[in-house]
Amino acid sequence: MKAYVLEGIDRLEYREVSMPQAGEDEVIVRVTHAGICGSDIPRIFKTGTYHFPTIPGHEFAGVVYSAGAEQHKQLVGKRVGVFPLIPCMQCEQCKQKKYEMCQSYNYLGSRTDGAFAEYVKVPVWNLIELPENVSSEDAAMLEPTCVALHAIRQADLSKAESAVVYGCGTIGILVLQWLKAMGIANTYAIGTREEQKRLVDDVSGAHFCNCREQDPVGFIMEQTDNRGVDIVFECVGVNESVNNAVNSVVAGGQVVLVGNPADNMELEKQIYWKILRRQLTMHGTWNSSFTKEDDDDWHMALKAIGEGKICPAKQITHRFAFEELKNGLEVMRDKSVFSNKVMISK
Repeated sequence: MKAYVLEGIDRLEYREVSMPQAGEDEVIVRVTHAGICGSDIPRIFKTGTYHFPTIPGHEFAGVVYSAGAEQHKQLVGKRVGVFPLIPCMQCEQCKQKKYEMCQSYNYLGSRTDGAFAEYVKVPVWNLIELPENVSSEDAAMLEPTCVALHAIRQADLSKAESAVVYGCGTIGILVLQWLKAMGIANTYAIGTREEQKRLVDDVSGAHFCNCREQDPVGFIMEQTDNRGVDIVFECVGVNESVNNAVNSVVAGGQVVLVGNPADNMELEKQIYWKILRRQLTMHGTWNSSFTKEDDDDWHMALKAIGEGKICPAKQITHRFAFEELKNGLEVMRDKSVFSNKVMISK
């Protein structure tokens, strides 16, 4: 089969490799659609994966091509999404079904071969079958959609009437989609580009502030009669954005930290004082819940997509053929070009 093999940092090679072989509780999935995650860019060009060679790619959907055991043959031909985290099933977190916090997990696309290939080996446990009313493009975005949902579920929305999202990347705008679907009346988005504003308008209707042109905290205070919002989702991962998040929330409010840090994070003294004196609640969030039950993030997201409440594919700004993956990677590296989600398909 053809695959994109990361031989070393900034050494991604498109070449033929051996087909993966499925074990007893595994299947081979033919990849039809794969999204490029923002984390794939540093992984491929700066930091590398956990070992070389590795086939990257963890946001994808496809069709079950073959099964490793007779008991799973009925899955062949099924359209599937894939939870990319492979839990150990032995640690304390796994025993509590908190698989996203597994202490010894494997991961498609970074710790083991992933989806930037024609075929990928996947444990049967990690599959989620797709109904007819969910497109393969939407299914390939289940992973970031569920990351956004998981972030929202860390907070208590029961008394929230307003929220702001700092950062209008893929996850940030998906958070805005979820907030709209969950009935939060007043939502705000802090971004940096006019193209983001148009996309935010299209999928969520949130009030947009370009922080390159206007002070975002001032904008929030102006919009809320100097009160602040009930919940802030920080989806950037830089000091300035975290500071702004704390300064934008109402006393007794909540801040959900979502963005992966680009560098060391430093908490200013006055920000720390605000957390204390305004009795703020700070939430961390990581990955998404997948328990094979109806109330996990993946099944909730699949239902919402099928009902048209969440439309991940609306955030796709670029589409490339599988053979053009490197063009997609370059689009995401080139910050002068606006992109939100880049999708490849076979």
